[in-house]
Amino acid sequence: MSEYDDRMVGMLELIWGKGFLAPGGAAYVREHLAGLDLAGKRVLDVGSGLGGGALVMAGEFGARVIGLDIEAPLVERARTYAEEAGLADRVEFRLAEPGPFPLPDASVDLLYSSGVFLQIADKEGLFAECFRVLVPGGRLVVYDWTQPPGPQSAELVRFIALEGLTYAMRPLTEHEGLLRAAGFVGIELEDLAAWYRAEARAELERMSGPLYPEMAARLGTAAAAHFLENWAAMVTVLERGDLLPARYRATKPA
Repeated sequence: MSEYDDRMVGMLELIWGKGFLAPGGAAYVREHLAGLDLAGKRVLDVGSGLGGGALVMAGEFGARVIGLDIEAPLVERARTYAEEAGLADRVEFRLAEPGPFPLPDASVDLLYSSGVFLQIADKEGLFAECFRVLVPGGRLVVYDWTQPPGPQSAELVRFIALEGLTYAMRPLTEHEGLLRAAGFVGIELEDLAAWYRAEARAELERMSGPLYPEMAARLGTAAAAHFLENWAAMVTVLERGDLLPARYRATKPA
C-alpha cells in the first residue's frame, strides 16, 4: 500500500513545489549539485518520487537520468511531469521493487537521493548497492534525515507517528563508517540541522497563514489541522536536536 496518498502528495507539493516530496525544492537540488559537471552524465535518482529533482538534473544540468521508485502512483505522475516539461527523452522513471537496484555494475556516473535513505533499514546493503552501480570515480550525493545516538525521544516517536511513514534513521556519525565499509573514499558529512530548522519554522508560518486557505480547500479542515500538528511536531524535534537533517557525499575510487 502506498505511504504517499494524494492528500500527502498535494500538501508536500504545495509547500516545496511541483514535483517535490523533500525539503528545499528545485533551489535545493541546484545547491546540492553545485560545482558538479553533469552534462551528458548518467545519473541514478534513488527514490525519485514525483521526479522534480530528476527534471532539474536533466533540464538544467544536462544529465541523462533514471529515476527509481517503489510507489506506482508517484512513478506515473513523474512520467507525466517529464512529458509536460519536454524531457521524456532525457529522463526515464522506473517502478522498482525494494532491494538491489535493477541496473548493471558500474553503469552510472552519479547516484543522487533526497529524503529517501532514512526509510531504508539495511544501510549496509544500500551503500553496497550504491557502490556497485557507480563507475570508478563516480559520486554519491545524498540528502538524508538522521538522529542522535541512543533511544528516540518521546517527541521524535510522536512526530514519526504523525508522519505515518516508515523511518529507519541512524546517527550521522555512523555514516562515515558505513560508507567506508562499502568502499567509498572522499567522504564528506554535513550537518544541515540549522538550515532546516529555519526552513521548517518558515514553512509552518506559511501553512498557518497565507497557505492555510488553499490547504483547507484542497484537504478539508480536518486534514489541514493534521498537517499543521505534524509540522509543529517536526519543528519541536528539530529545535530539540532529536531530528538531524544532513547531507553526505562520497566517491568510488578511480
